[in-house]
Amino acid sequence: MHTSTIPCGSSFLQVGFARENGSGLGRRFPPPRRKPLLPRASAASDPLLVQAARGNPVSRPPAWMMRQAGRYMAAYRKLAEKHPSFRERSETVDLIVEISLQPWRAFGPDGVIIFSDILTPLPAFGVPFEIEEVKGPIIQSPICSEEGLKALHPIDFEKLSFVGDSLKILRQEVGDGAAVLGFVGAPWTIATYIVEGGTTRTYTTIKRMCHTAPHVLRALLSHLTRAISEYIIFQIKSGAQCIQIFDSWGGQLPPNVWEQWSKPYIEEIVSAVKKKCPEIPLVLYINGNGGLLERMIGIGVDVIGLDWTVDMADGRRRLGSEISVQGNVDPAYLFSPLPVLTDEIHRVVRCAGKKGHILNLGHGVLVKTPEEAVAHFFEVVRGLRYDTLFAESLTGELEPVA
Repeated sequence: MHTSTIPCGSSFLQVGFARENGSGLGRRFPPPRRKPLLPRASAASDPLLVQAARGNPVSRPPAWMMRQAGRYMAAYRKLAEKHPSFRERSETVDLIVEISLQPWRAFGPDGVIIFSDILTPLPAFGVPFEIEEVKGPIIQSPICSEEGLKALHPIDFEKLSFVGDSLKILRQEVGDGAAVLGFVGAPWTIATYIVEGGTTRTYTTIKRMCHTAPHVLRALLSHLTRAISEYIIFQIKSGAQCIQIFDSWGGQLPPNVWEQWSKPYIEEIVSAVKKKCPEIPLVLYINGNGGLLERMIGIGVDVIGLDWTVDMADGRRRLGSEISVQGNVDPAYLFSPLPVLTDEIHRVVRCAGKKGHILNLGHGVLVKTPEEAVAHFFEVVRGLRYDTLFAESLTGELEPVA
């Protein structure tokens, strides 16, 4: 079993393989070779996305999309026909790599996020799960009592070798062309699945547990915090250059309850990771975080993601200029006429300002999103230059009124 005692400054292991013609479907990647990556000469050589996440000056905003690999892409649907099990697609190295690279090859985003799931590490610390086509994730033995806690154990990274190997290959494939992103679920969000036994619309079991069995819930959240912290460090040592923490269901809590039952555990994760990997940017995304922004400021992450219900200008004002932001184009704009999409991208970028902004959607790419619109999104942002965009904005403001 791997531990997190190796400093993050250590080089991750690269994986070499011969390229093939075509999309790479069906190729099998050999085991990793122990060939260390040469250290970067300076922070200026880091990918655009990493620079922006740190708040460094950049010429334009980098861009990627949540769920940028998935069912809206014809290439993904074709692959899924041959491999209908999501667990197979997200736990097999060559499939993970192929799916992760599909949008990068097609659209050229500035971030390549590993194709995985926030529940992927659960079996590695004692929580098996299945995924049903209609119901989604199913946990047969929810943890709601002290007896249930006995099933938990320290995270075993031998059971997650496919994640590490995939990240190493992605770094090799992408090179300096983009940043490789890893991700995890926040403890509260992961706990909702473990306590409820799967997805839920009401969260009544876990919310009740805050009052009826708080000691059990705290023990569960503490275990998840340790496991997730180590999982992040494992991803970084495997090659991830930026990590996004999804507290997807944190927005389902009243702000004061989120401060008690979610925020402290995220803070603990951030503190643990920053001690070992201070140079790696961390992004925190909470769906429905409009009521939480001020409470998120002191959590220690480098970037706060905004969903599309928060006006970017308002979000930037509330968060201040000391932290970077990510987002937040409404995914529905990708179904609009392309000139409308262009205007919305320009608006969001202007509202975010010239520094510390990663352009993204305010949520994941929707099913049936036109690939043409995704391509246009990235073409527009590649053509942006802060100096030109803000000069045009200033000129427009100074034009006399007829």
